[in-house]
Amino acid sequence: MSGRVVVNRCMSLDGCIAGPGHSMDWGGDRALADFVAPDDLAEVAAATGAMLVGRRTWEVGQRMAAENPGGGDYPFSGPLFLLTHRPLVPPNPDVTVLTGDIGEAVATALDAAGGKDLEVLGADVAGQCLQRGLVDEILVYVLPVLLGDGIRFSSPGVARTDLEPISSSRSGDATILRFRVRERSDRTVR
Repeated sequence: MSGRVVVNRCMSLDGCIAGPGHSMDWGGDRALADFVAPDDLAEVAAATGAMLVGRRTWEVGQRMAAENPGGGDYPFSGPLFLLTHRPLVPPNPDVTVLTGDIGEAVATALDAAGGKDLEVLGADVAGQCLQRGLVDEILVYVLPVLLGDGIRFSSPGVARTDLEPISSSRSGDATILRFRVRERSDRTVR
């Protein structure tokens, strides 16, 4: 059984996945885990076999962890892949750095997921995956906040992508939306 490639996003009601300067401050010291029921986060984490993360998202996450140690921990354990053109300084033995083609990066990380889902984090990486037709599903945690400005859910230049609603549910203070990416005739086969 092969896992799915799932773009996983938190989003404000006004469509931002991060605020100005890539800030993922959802209100004070609140993180995703403060909005979503723990069982729902645990269910998504259990279905995830590996993560593919973009550099900006990685850096913001590292900054947030340094500012609030242990805050908003996501109950995921598995291989973490960082897609970047710059090496980590200092190197992190828990992170595999990938460079080059997005299709090869997704194939490597999906293989490491061991039949579970590959979770894709980061606006640029997700946009590249969508452009190449590599995404199976999109999971969105809609949080009860209006950011007013910031990084939009979909990057400019991402082609129209038709989605099929799978589910919507309330979880804590958030609404969880799941969509299947509909097949396009011009999708690149992975």
